[in-house]
Amino acid sequence: MQFGRTYEEFEVGATYKHWPGKTVTEYDDHLFCLLTMNHHPLHMDANYAEKTTDFGKNVVVGNYIYSLLLGMSVPDVSGKAIANLEIESLKHVAPTFHGDTVYGQTTVLDKWPSKSKNDRGIVHVETKGYKQDGTLVCVFRRKVMVPTETYTKERGGEQPGRPEPKEQGK
Repeated sequence: MQFGRTYEEFEVGATYKHWPGKTVTEYDDHLFCLLTMNHHPLHMDANYAEKTTDFGKNVVVGNYIYSLLLGMSVPDVSGKAIANLEIESLKHVAPTFHGDTVYGQTTVLDKWPSKSKNDRGIVHVETKGYKQDGTLVCVFRRKVMVPTETYTKERGGEQPGRPEPKEQGK
């Protein structure tokens, strides 16, 4: 299974459809809210959301959806990354609700060699998240520093640091 890409493997214009999607549960939303101390009743209080909002039900916190999409993109985009350099923009386009399934895809917008080190490059990507009905819910752009093939070979190949199994009794 591929986990990330080297600089040479990225092609401007390529789109990676991240699989599988994730059905967002009430538990996911509440846990994220609790971990990040976001106690807004829109996310945590069904009675409040039903009686006082335009949605009539809890809305999943947008930064969970962003984080979910970022995580979904790791095997295709940043699994070999040296660093995420910048989140250039982040837009929450439509609400996500408990029970919605989120799918993501990332398009390579541009890439260029690093100016400071010749064993890495910068990849500029845009990730979009959609609900099960195709509704766009989140879009963000980021710049990722990724290794070249030379960098990867010099540091142990595809799975650096992975130990070799030892046979029992030897």
